[in-house]
Amino acid sequence: MKVFITRKIPDLGLKYLMDAGISISEWTTKRDLSPQELIEHCQNADALLSAGNNRIDKTFLKAAAHLKVISLHSVGYDNVDIDAATELKIPIGNTPGVLSNATADTAFLLILATSRKAFYMHKTIQKGGWGFFEPTANLGIEIHGRTLGIFGLGKIGFELAKRCAYAFDMKIIYYNRGHHIDAERELGATRVSFSELLENSDVLSVNTGLTPETKGKFNKEVFECMKRNAIFINAARGAIHNEDDLTEALQKGLIWGAGLDVTNPEPMRPDHPLLSMPNVSVLPHIGSATEETRAAMSLIAAKNTVAGLRGERLPFVVNPEVYA
Repeated sequence: MKVFITRKIPDLGLKYLMDAGISISEWTTKRDLSPQELIEHCQNADALLSAGNNRIDKTFLKAAAHLKVISLHSVGYDNVDIDAATELKIPIGNTPGVLSNATADTAFLLILATSRKAFYMHKTIQKGGWGFFEPTANLGIEIHGRTLGIFGLGKIGFELAKRCAYAFDMKIIYYNRGHHIDAERELGATRVSFSELLENSDVLSVNTGLTPETKGKFNKEVFECMKRNAIFINAARGAIHNEDDLTEALQKGLIWGAGLDVTNPEPMRPDHPLLSMPNVSVLPHIGSATEETRAAMSLIAAKNTVAGLRGERLPFVVNPEVYA
């Protein structure tokens, strides 16, 4: 059995595949595969292990319908046409759970960095701007005792909420379709309407998946309903916020600041106005970028791959309907 891997992945996952007797082919060139190249490389493979944002659309799936499994080196699967894969009986695997702590840490980092203008102040040192002391210049805002609002309180949101509640005594409110019983019991979190979330959050963190309902959810109209001293955090998917509207909201003072681990598009162009704003922190989508987390992701992706090649149910399957 052969697997094509679209990026170099950690050795832990590679070892698992090799120990299972799987033949490996890796794309090691540091550029994205074109759609046609992806199809061509999969023609002689039995499985695809996709790392990166490769488009697994209907065109690809029809051309690679022989694949026994497609294993994603990610939690998100918004780049996959799940309906088309299910119709072709191709199981899709992902890597949930293992990156919750690392991603929550990144969101927490963005809250702190943005509230104290840390990224911007670091740049002033590089430019020789650490000079005359002014007591009223470059002031941040404190988040201790403020209200954290979470849009999409799942595993990552819960970990972020714990950090904010325990370390900074923040009140937790959240918007979900249903109640998060653990958050309510352990943290005193309160489920609110979307309008209440916007009106009451001092820090509003997006921790949901990208779906047709969440795509572009945070736009001009939404930012206008937020507090003028609010910080907007997105460590989920860039397409959930409208980047032009976010830029305008910050320029007009509709909200105080923003911290982003995801942008739309990615990568962000280096002259984007958000990168020069004092109260904005931007990271290049590093939410899961720790040695431990990426290794764990590679192992789960490898286990999904091996299970699919053996005709077994994937440990973590996105479309269980293929087994019906």
